[in-house]
Parts: sequence; C-alpha cells; structure tokens
Amino acid sequence: MIQYLLRRLILLGGTILISSLIIFLICRLLPGDVARVLLGREAGEAALAALRAELGLDQPLPLQYLNWLIGFVSGDWGIAYSTRQPIRPLVLERLTNSLLLAGATLMLSLPLGIALGVWAGWRAGKLDDTLISVSTLAVTGLPEFVTGLLLIDLFAFRLRWLPANSSIRPDTPFFEILPQLLLPAITATLVLLAYIARLTRAGVISELEQEYTRTALLKGLSPLTMLRRHVLRNALLPTITVVAISLGWLISGLIVVENVYNYPGIGRLLTFAIDRRDLLLLQAVAMVTVVIFAVANLLADLMYALLDPRIRLGSEER
Repeated sequence: MIQYLLRRLILLGGTILISSLIIFLICRLLPGDVARVLLGREAGEAALAALRAELGLDQPLPLQYLNWLIGFVSGDWGIAYSTRQPIRPLVLERLTNSLLLAGATLMLSLPLGIALGVWAGWRAGKLDDTLISVSTLAVTGLPEFVTGLLLIDLFAFRLRWLPANSSIRPDTPFFEILPQLLLPAITATLVLLAYIARLTRAGVISELEQEYTRTALLKGLSPLTMLRRHVLRNALLPTITVVAISLGWLISGLIVVENVYNYPGIGRLLTFAIDRRDLLLLQAVAMVTVVIFAVANLLADLMYALLDPRIRLGSEER
C-alpha cells in the first residue's frame, strides 16, 4: 500500500507541475496587453513600459514562470493587477465559499443519487426504474441557468421560502448563510443527480448478475443484507470517480450557478480575472482548481484501492 501511495504522490506532483506550465503559457498567450487594459487606451508608451517593468512583464518568459511558481509554492501569490489587493487571501476566501457550496451539494446529491440508483438497479426493468431514469435525465438536461431561474421563481418569489440572492458577507456563521446556500446547492444537485444515479444503477445491476450474489440468496441471506454487505461495496466503485471529478467541478465549474444566484465563489472570481485580464489572479485560481482536481482524484484512487485490493495488488506487481 505504501508503494502504491508513493507512486500516486509522484504522479500527483508531476501532474501539478505540468499543469502549472500549461496555465502560465495559456495566460501569456491570451490576446491583449495587460498594461493597456490597466492604464487605458490613452496611456503613452513610456507609462506602459514602466508598468510592464513594475509587473515583471518585461522579463523573459522562463524567468517569469520560475518567479511565479516559486512564489506560489512559498505562499506569495502576488498582488492582483485590477484591485491591488493580495491574491492569496482573496482566493482562499472565495475558495471557502465554494467549499461550503460544494459540501452542501454533495450532502444533498450523494445520498439521494445513490438511493435512487440502488432502487433503480434493484428494480431494473420495472416502472419505477423507468420513472427514475427518465426524470433524472430530464432534469439534468436543463441548463443550470434555466433550473436556477425556475427554482428562484418557485421558492423565492411564489412561496417566499428562500432568498433569491445568495450574496454572503465574509465571516458570516454557517447557520446564518445556510438558507442562502440551499437554492444554489439544489440547482447543482439536479445537475449531478442523473450521473450518480445512473452509475450506481449500472453497478448494482452488474453485481446482481454475479454468481456470488445468487449463491448468497440461495443460502438464505436476506436481499437487504446481501445488498448492503456485498453488492454496494463493488457497485459504488464507478460512483467514487464521479464524485472525485464532480468535486473539482463544484469548486470552479459552477460559474453559471454562482452568477445566477450572485454567489461569491471561486467561479465568479475566475470570470472576474478573465474580464480584467488579471493574469496573476487568473493563474492562482486555475492552479488552486488543478490542485483540488488532482487531490480529489488521488483520494478516489486510494478509496478504490481500499474497496478493491485487486487494484492495489495489480499496481504493485507491475
């Protein structure tokens, strides 16, 4: 297990390093001039050159990359071009908000999606299986902004149960912001629900067709016990991958949801950095997202290895 973990950690470090280089190069290839964006069209060449020198944009690209990477690893993420504020506390504040939203979404989507998937798999081919599959796919097929607007109209304007605006202040206690998290979390849950349910359903059906499940039933084991002790352990393996990938998406990919509800997450910060062409802020947000994706996939690999020792043993044999 230790060798398996070391291999995954080395792969994690290499992935993050290569991603950092790609992020840096893409940001430098974006059209437009940062100095021109900050100073305006009427700025003279002397002022533009002075600002480029101040921002370090006149240095060779390899030197710029090394300075940025060393600063990022050491915790010095620089100053945002557009707001002149330190980037690190700003990104961490927005990341905390996104983690709250992601946590609320997973608390809703995981139990519901797994329960629907298990029931649909157990009742495969029956009417309730068809209803679950069709309804979850229909909801997932709607764009996030359509789902969000429908939920706002129903729960905020008609029923007046929840606020339509999810803008939260820093340092607000969790239980005070919980009502503002519910609508964005429900919107994101409806996006994930079909994926989790369908993967769980397919896993349950596959395991129920195995010989060991039929043998367990013939020996008198109750269907519920057999399902809980044996089927779910193997059936949930593909779902773990979806959850790991979804975590990265929930952190930075909910740009539409955050804009619909005016939620101050890291997705909205990403669009702000792109609009202002704030390269350092954009690079910091992208790197944080890459690290979260990489760590989430590492955790998924470790859970795979714990649930299915054949994966770990196969890796160690190679």
